[in-house]
This record gives sequence, C-alpha cells and structure tokens, in this order.
Amino acid sequence: MKALLYFPSIPRYLLARSLGKRYPVSALPLKLVELPLPEEGGGFVRVRVRLSGVCGSDLALLYGKNSPRLSPFFSFPAVLGHEILGEYGGTRVAVNPLLACAEKGLDPCPACQRGEEGLCENLAEGALAPGMLGYHKELPGGWGEYLLARPERLVEVPAAVPDARAVLAEPLAVVLRGVRRAFPRGFPEAVLVIGAGTIGLLSVRLLRELGFSGRLDVVARHPRQAELARELGASAVFPSTEAAFLAFGARRYRPLLGPPVWRGGYPAVIEAAGSAKSLDEAAWGAREGGLVLLLGAAGEVRHDFSPHWFSELTWVGSYTYSKKDFADAVALLPALAGLERLVGEAYPLAAYREALRAALRRRAPKVLFAPCPERVPVGRAVLRTA
Repeated sequence: MKALLYFPSIPRYLLARSLGKRYPVSALPLKLVELPLPEEGGGFVRVRVRLSGVCGSDLALLYGKNSPRLSPFFSFPAVLGHEILGEYGGTRVAVNPLLACAEKGLDPCPACQRGEEGLCENLAEGALAPGMLGYHKELPGGWGEYLLARPERLVEVPAAVPDARAVLAEPLAVVLRGVRRAFPRGFPEAVLVIGAGTIGLLSVRLLRELGFSGRLDVVARHPRQAELARELGASAVFPSTEAAFLAFGARRYRPLLGPPVWRGGYPAVIEAAGSAKSLDEAAWGAREGGLVLLLGAAGEVRHDFSPHWFSELTWVGSYTYSKKDFADAVALLPALAGLERLVGEAYPLAAYREALRAALRRRAPKVLFAPCPERVPVGRAVLRTA
C-alpha cells in the first residue's frame, strides 16, 4: 500500500526548528513509500482509509516544534495521520487512534479502568511500541491506504453525516473533552477563544451546541477564519487579543519592559493557537481568579508565569479524550451541520507537498488526504489531483 512515512532526523529537526515555516516542504523528513498491506491479527482488523486530516500537531512534529521530552511516548519512523475516517465491513467509521492497556496486552491501569484511555499510565509499556495511531512505528496511521485498529476503537458514522464533517470527529472529541473538563458545573458569562484554526472554530460551534448562550468572542488572524467564526456562533471576532480585551472592558497597563498587561479580562479563555504569544495573551486576558483551557498543544516555549499566581488562575490542560468522549463526539455530528465548511481540499498522497503547503498557508482550517483516490470524498471536500 502507499503511505506517507515520517522518518526522524535530528539534523533536519534542528534545522526545521530554527527556520520554522521557511524550511522548505521538499526537505521535510517525509516520503511517499510502498509498504506491505497490514495483516489482521491479535485483535486488530484492517480498515480502509477514506479521509485523514492534517493536524497542527503533525505540522509541529515536521517543523520541530514538539517538545523532545515527549519522545519516550511515541515511536518512529511512522505513517502519520490520527484524524481518520475509514471503512470497515462496508461501513463508514471514525477511528479512535488511542493505543492503551488493552492494545498492549496489559491488565488495565487505573485510568483505563475508568475508561480514561487518554490518560493511560502504560503509554511506553507492554508488547507494542509507544504511541498512538499516527505516531507509531508498528501500526500505520491515516496517511496511508490502510491501517489496523481494534473493533472497539471504531465508531460508526451516522449515514446522514457527510464525509467532510465525519473526518472532524477526532478533533471534535478533543474539544468536547476539554470543554467538559473546564466547565463541569456550567458556563461562565463570557468566553474568549484565541486562535481560529480547526480547534478554535470547533470550540465555538460546540459551545453553542452544548447550550452556551453568553458572550463568545474569537481572535482570528485570517479573513476566512473570521468569516467561519461568525457563521459558527461567535458573538464578535477581533483581529488581535488587544482589540478583544479593550472591547470587553479590560484595563491596560504598561510595564517597564515588554508588552502590555491587563486586569479585568474574560472569566474564561480557550487557548487554541499553541504559541508562546497566545499563551502569554491567554494568561493576561483571563480575569483575576479566571480559567484558561489549553487546547492549542503548545510545545517547548518560553513563558512568563507571573499571571498564573498573580491572578490566581486555574489552568486546565486537555490532550486527547476518553472512549465516551470520542463516541459522544461522533453522536453529535448529525446536529453540527455546517462543520464541513472548515474543510478545504482533499489531496492524494502523491500531492503531499502541495497539501502541506496549503495547510501552512491556512487556505482552509482543515486540509485532508484522500489516500484511496478512487474513493471520491463526499461533501464540501474537493479531490485534488497530483
């Protein structure tokens, strides 16, 4: 089968880390390869991939933005892709990419006993190498024509949901998990979302679907993101956090050095950009005693922790999801009409350089791969040719 294989290279990692997006796509440690068809066994079944998303964490890996301290919990070289819509037994399925105690042949750890496989204590233990689908050297991810998964990790997609919406099940589960952790006893009167990529826009739509009727402001850098944020339920969209803070009525102060600081900000901020700048802005943009939900998957960044203790903030980190979160996200898809507007074009694997350039240029919040080109995606996604 054809697949996109990521092969780690410390020199390329360091160079990409230093150059950032100036590092040419053609030089990334990624190549189109021919691999043996994965064989079923050990409780795993073969799933055909219909669509797979390009995630910000994939780009962070390719461009050296992930923290090296997480390396014991993943394994490479690997076929990337963890946002996966597949086909099994003639049925469309959203693939939960987590690999926990059950897949590793271990007795369930306390987290797995609670159904919290995203917090599995045995990520680097057991019969399998560390990682999850898309970051695993033994089990291919969604940037290939086929993958292996256990049947209990496959959730049937309702028939009325178009492919271009169904492929968003995995990032939707990430957001659902984060929102549940951040607001277990109800919503505040106002929320600011910093970052209007896939995660930020899904946050807007999901909050409205879950009943949040308060002020929901969004910081969006690009016109298309701003347009989508309004369509999905934002109260107001701002080109910068400073503009949002001022409109909300926060008070601005000028320190001896550095950017301005703020008091009286939002009761809750969702950080969905994952940069040093957005982390700093989220910290200062939250009201005293407020909450910050980290969904942006920031890697190794320098950060001033002063507002954490100075304003007595509550920080909630959210990484993946439980089995229930994932199933609930799929069950929500029929009600979330319009999410497919986040999706742009679907590219065959051979056009991966063009696909990654499109993702970097943010031509659309979500760029897809269609590993089996004869399976034309359904919905808004347009199949590109190599």
